[in-house]
Amino acid sequence: MSQQINLFNPIFLKQKKIFTAVPMAEALGVIVAGVLLLSWYANYRVNQLEQAANVGKTILAAREQRLVKVNALYAPRGADPHLQAELVGAEAELKALHDASSMLQGGALGNTEGYAEYFRAFSRQNVNGLWLTGVSINGAGSDIGVQGRAMQATLIPNYISRLTAERVMHGKTFASLDIGRPETQAVQQQGAAAPVAPPFVEFNLQSTLVQEAAK
Repeated sequence: MSQQINLFNPIFLKQKKIFTAVPMAEALGVIVAGVLLLSWYANYRVNQLEQAANVGKTILAAREQRLVKVNALYAPRGADPHLQAELVGAEAELKALHDASSMLQGGALGNTEGYAEYFRAFSRQNVNGLWLTGVSINGAGSDIGVQGRAMQATLIPNYISRLTAERVMHGKTFASLDIGRPETQAVQQQGAAAPVAPPFVEFNLQSTLVQEAAK
């Protein structure tokens, strides 16, 4: 009779060590190094963004200062009430001239065919800065008088050249032209009346000499 004896004991097997102290320390070191690297990079990016923001603030402040200086140098000036009044008067005169031309063209005043073309010529020749204050036509258009005002005297020759180029004005010549500034007006300034010259000149254009017309 035989008997088997089992001498195997699991405790005598060689145990595998999965995590030892050295690998764990190495892994922990890698993690710490990664965290430190990420922290350094985050601080680096924050510093870059702060520097860019500071540069942007400096540029914005400089532009705001330039804008303040430009606004101070080129501040909008108030409209001159005298010029506004002259402009309103000029627009009214121009409208009246257009109305007169329409009336003459429509025959409301009878047989005015010869005069209507003259008024149409005057209404077409509209020069910026120049306006008419009076027009007189005598006879069959042989005697023509034009009175007006201009912001600059240099506008008057240009207006005359354009006017004489009209078909109805062919063969017509102007014998006299008077240009001058109107009388100065007294304007109250700082408690004292000071003479101020109007900012325009007046002109009188006649197809016949004034001396000959007066005879």
